[in-house]
Amino acid sequence: MSFPSLPDIRQRRTDRPHTQMFLRMLIRAAVLGRGHAASALLAMVVAAAVATSIMNLSVDVESKLRKEFRKYGANIVVLAKEGQELPEGTLGQVQSLLGSQGIAVPFAYVVARASSGQPVVVSGTDFEQVRKLESWWRVSAWPRNPGEVLVGERAAAVVSPTAEPFDLRFQGHTLHCIPTGSLRTGAAEDSRVYLWLADFEKWTGVAPSTIEIAVAGSPEEVNRMLAMLTQALPAAEVRPVRQVVEGEARVLGKTRATLLAATILIILTSALCVLSTLMGWVFDHRHDFAIMKALGASQDLISGFFAAEAAALGVLGAVIGFGVGTGVAAWIGRASFHAAVMPRFSVLPFVLLGSILVALIAAGLPMSVLRRVQPAVILRGEE
Repeated sequence: MSFPSLPDIRQRRTDRPHTQMFLRMLIRAAVLGRGHAASALLAMVVAAAVATSIMNLSVDVESKLRKEFRKYGANIVVLAKEGQELPEGTLGQVQSLLGSQGIAVPFAYVVARASSGQPVVVSGTDFEQVRKLESWWRVSAWPRNPGEVLVGERAAAVVSPTAEPFDLRFQGHTLHCIPTGSLRTGAAEDSRVYLWLADFEKWTGVAPSTIEIAVAGSPEEVNRMLAMLTQALPAAEVRPVRQVVEGEARVLGKTRATLLAATILIILTSALCVLSTLMGWVFDHRHDFAIMKALGASQDLISGFFAAEAAALGVLGAVIGFGVGTGVAAWIGRASFHAAVMPRFSVLPFVLLGSILVALIAAGLPMSVLRRVQPAVILRGEE
């Protein structure tokens, strides 16, 4: 077991009073200049609170926007090449690649004849998956059992104006249909009759020619999945739904830019408030700094003292601002999205570091003024 040497003990005893004195000076300066300290602290709290709330919201806003975009249907479509059907097992390949990242729904199409002889587009699909993919469809009632169909509003005028059961014919085969609900989208779906895929294939013998896919994630993740599907399905044509993909990317990009611009603007404003406050504090206490220099305090000690006080304001402002910002983010989430915005403690280190940097940068100009303080001139009362 080794014991510290006598010089080490003396050095520790010498350093401890210096450290304690430095801390007492910081506390005394904060107490005596509490008006300036409160102003600077308020500016730091506002900046930290805004940064915290925006960083908390940005993640939740983007996830909620992506969720809203998924309600508008597919962002990728897999099509059979002209005059062909999709190879057997294509849907399984797509679902294997997607995993839990999205939804894939098959569609098959034929042109059949109603009892009146008029043509009508008939589609076979999986209604359980369509309800998830096309949640924006306005449907009065979804089919649940075999033989039940969903009829578009315009198609209803052709196949069954009175909503009674009707027959469809395709290549000599007749299918008896029971309408359970009407469909209205304002698009081509209104002119179609939708059947369960099993009923459709048994009736027509036609396999799906289209798979609509909704990939969850950022536009970059959607494009990555698009490339994977293109490589894995050389016998099919894989296309992005440009309106959805580009619209999502544009909205998310503008949202990020707006939040970032607001954060930068408020942080700059807060930095200017801290700068003006610290400059006023320096001019009010220039006699104190002149006395410190006259008594032998080095420029490094005075600069360190001033930087420590600015950093302490940054730390305190970050901690208080984080609490305030988390509460503001939760309130905005409830008011705007009717959903909770969970506090993200991973944001705190970034807020803390940013607040300290802003405080130290704002302290740069006052510190340069301190370097030019001439004790003899100030103590003679010439300034």
